[in-house]
Amino acid sequence: MKIVILEPFMVGSHAAWAREYQRHSRHDVQILGLDGKYWKWRMHGGAVSLARQFSDEGLRPDLLFATDMLDVTTFLALTRQQTADIPLALYFHENQLSYPWSPNDADPALKRDAHYCFINYSSALAADAVLFNSDFHRYDFLNELPKFLSSFPDYNEKDNAQEIAGKCQTLHLGLDLKKFDQYRVDVPIDEVSPPLLLWNHRWEYDKNPDEFFRALFILQDHGIDFELVVLGESYQKRPAIFDEAYKKLASRIVHWGYADSFSEYAQWLCRADILPVTSIHDFFGISVVEAIYCGCFPLLPDRLAYPEHLPKGQSDRYLYSDFDSLVSQLKSLCLGGKALLNEQLSIPIGHYDWSVAAPGYDNLLEHLAFQRKSG
Repeated sequence: MKIVILEPFMVGSHAAWAREYQRHSRHDVQILGLDGKYWKWRMHGGAVSLARQFSDEGLRPDLLFATDMLDVTTFLALTRQQTADIPLALYFHENQLSYPWSPNDADPALKRDAHYCFINYSSALAADAVLFNSDFHRYDFLNELPKFLSSFPDYNEKDNAQEIAGKCQTLHLGLDLKKFDQYRVDVPIDEVSPPLLLWNHRWEYDKNPDEFFRALFILQDHGIDFELVVLGESYQKRPAIFDEAYKKLASRIVHWGYADSFSEYAQWLCRADILPVTSIHDFFGISVVEAIYCGCFPLLPDRLAYPEHLPKGQSDRYLYSDFDSLVSQLKSLCLGGKALLNEQLSIPIGHYDWSVAAPGYDNLLEHLAFQRKSG
């Protein structure tokens, strides 16, 4: 079967997802993509450029596989002579209805944010199938959609929310986890050195670094011994708490800043002992899954997509309910010793690897293509 992935934002996790599925799929997968920058302009104009590419190359796939950054309605309108009988599945890495806007972005105050939400809505309405990277993400989107439609003065077509819900399902993100295996070396547990705490997320507001570092400040004030490695990509306008933490926690920091190579990143994940997560937003949590796969003990908020990654019946040891609970549980983990952490960690996470995920993708997309043609 021939599949064309339509990705207007080919960078980071979007690009990795597309290329890794292409590499692991049993189908013939081709990617049409644009540079991953100017995300607002990509949502506005990316469909026009990808429609031209699609038409120029004379493609006739069995299925179109678009992501949430594409204005599906514009793409289909501009290619209707070629795509009228080709099914389209829409994959949501994120959505603009419930994605928290940056406090530095002027669009919400100027009421210019609704258009990006409308692109997601109309794209989902036009797609044959709507897929989400987690159950949480699917429920979150479907919960916000009726509220969004109700904000319009008339002819808001609220019944479309139910129509869209009927073609939604979860297709968890596939990841190349096995590339970490060569860095997972079994060594005797060193109970002398303090536990190594890990931050491996972007340095942005939605990852809630203020609460993360505030918890560590409290541990330090209470005389709890720990070391710290801070990874992740930083930007010019990073939250001020990073500079404050760099000064206050200087004696505990063993690494600070973006890892220059994947091998360096992987080695830190395999060395780290505890992953305290404080994010206020995560539709899936790639960095969390990667750290768990590498043997890092997660301490996760009981919300967002995180509970989906944990085994049922055993999740309580890895979840906290509020900030006080985070501090209390993190203190206990630091005092418990590395042997106890290693003994308690039991999270089967390998099903996200493409060796397992790709056949699931292939089967579902093949079914969608056949369903449209036979219907």
